[in-house]
Amino acid sequence: MQRGMAVLIVAVSACLSAAAGQSDGAFEIRRGTNISHWLSQSTRRGEARREWFTEKDVERIASLGFDHIRLPIDEEQMWDEAGHKEAEAFELLHNAIGWAEKNRLRVVVDLHILRSHHFNADEKPLWTQPQAQEKFFQLWRELSAELKKYPISVVAYELMNEPVADDPEDWNRLVAKAAAVVRENEPHRTLVIGSNRWQSTSTFDQLRIPEGDRDIILSFHFYTPMLITHYKASWTAVGRYKGPVTYPGRLVKPEDIEALPDDVARIVRSNNGVYDRERLEALLAKPLALAQKLDLPLYCGEWGALPTTSREARMQWYRDMRANLDQHGIAWANWDYKGGFGIFTGTGELDREFIDVLLGP
Repeated sequence: MQRGMAVLIVAVSACLSAAAGQSDGAFEIRRGTNISHWLSQSTRRGEARREWFTEKDVERIASLGFDHIRLPIDEEQMWDEAGHKEAEAFELLHNAIGWAEKNRLRVVVDLHILRSHHFNADEKPLWTQPQAQEKFFQLWRELSAELKKYPISVVAYELMNEPVADDPEDWNRLVAKAAAVVRENEPHRTLVIGSNRWQSTSTFDQLRIPEGDRDIILSFHFYTPMLITHYKASWTAVGRYKGPVTYPGRLVKPEDIEALPDDVARIVRSNNGVYDRERLEALLAKPLALAQKLDLPLYCGEWGALPTTSREARMQWYRDMRANLDQHGIAWANWDYKGGFGIFTGTGELDREFIDVLLGP
């Protein structure tokens, strides 16, 4: 069997890290969680930001059975508009990595949102302005300089979250250049690279990575079907539908569509269908094919469903997704730890049933 297909652990070959000045083991991950709304997608600053995610959270994550965290960071939190590093934000980043290392967790540092690229923005200067691309490369020069001291077995770099380019070759070219920037000082740091257009499974056949680089994990995100995973989500088009939804089976019955306003009905029809575990598994075909072709490990860096849908449907979707990921040896990180998709109840208690679905045998 191909590496990454037959086992549940992602392992990237380890070797001497000239940049870190030491030899360490492989970067191995299996089950993780995303630390959202801390150093990314948040207006919290000062004490409020410090209190949102602490060493106690890391200890809890480890005790539950996760083995890594995916840590999104945004340019606007880590650097000011003049390009100077924000000392407090970098202190928190180093704290998180230190807490993780202490608790034997690994960390995927994910450059989540750039000033020149937000995955849901209409204008994305990253694809049209050379200076924006150079700024992106400079961010990675500085991140690499900051983080290269950490062992290869502890920290990996995700070059960018959910690229959305009109031409997939724009992303492929950017990947090649960004990887080269990191490789200047860290020839064997594990790089996590996703597909174009929100790291969708459907675009994986368009992804190209630097030839011959073995220290890479291929990453996709999974939020299908949106009528279940983003039910009533205010920031999405599908969220405008408030009627009944079902999983598994046909998501929305024809009679529940008929009475809808025309614009909402069009949205529902375009997202409707019959979904079950087998249908979800079929959507993994392109990532699995590329991982097998390149003999590289595969990672689902985000997947999740909001608690706005029915408890029964939500838990079954998670059971089916986890079964598919485990069956194919795909490591994963659920979205998210304590955001809207998180592992806590509305009253702030750990959702034990949900945690059992995620992490149980």
